[in-house]
Amino acid sequence: MRKLLLLSALAIFFASCKSASVTNTAVDNKTERMMKGDWVISSVTYPGSEYIKVQSFNLADSKCFEGSTWKLVSNNNKGEMSLTKADCMSFSSPISWFVNKDGQFVLKVLNAGEKAKKVRDGYILNMGVQTETSFQLIDKINVGGNMTNVVYQFEKLN
Repeated sequence: MRKLLLLSALAIFFASCKSASVTNTAVDNKTERMMKGDWVISSVTYPGSEYIKVQSFNLADSKCFEGSTWKLVSNNNKGEMSLTKADCMSFSSPISWFVNKDGQFVLKVLNAGEKAKKVRDGYILNMGVQTETSFQLIDKINVGGNMTNVVYQFEKLN
């Protein structure tokens, strides 16, 4: 009887400790609607950027994202991103994205024809300042044991 009570208590304890996934939280539709449209990353900044290279989204050097174009469609949370900066690799890919209620931008880079639910890896960035014509995404990286913010500044096209 004691073993049954102990097992029940442990099961309840572990079930209550389960962490909430950012992908299971409700979306922030108002923020997503403001982000709808065509965007360009005007700058990527972080402390020490003149000395340290950061690889963004496991794709390319963060400076290669400057000038990249992003199409964000809010009604189906799809879109596309394209890297076109000279002296950097060219890259274009469909994406899946949403903003959760915690103010986090959740991004998945997809292969052509691939469904977002089939992609296990993604990126979670914090939302920074947002207006109708600009917004910031902030990624946290570890540089020499210190957490550093990488800020992607988006500007609306047209």
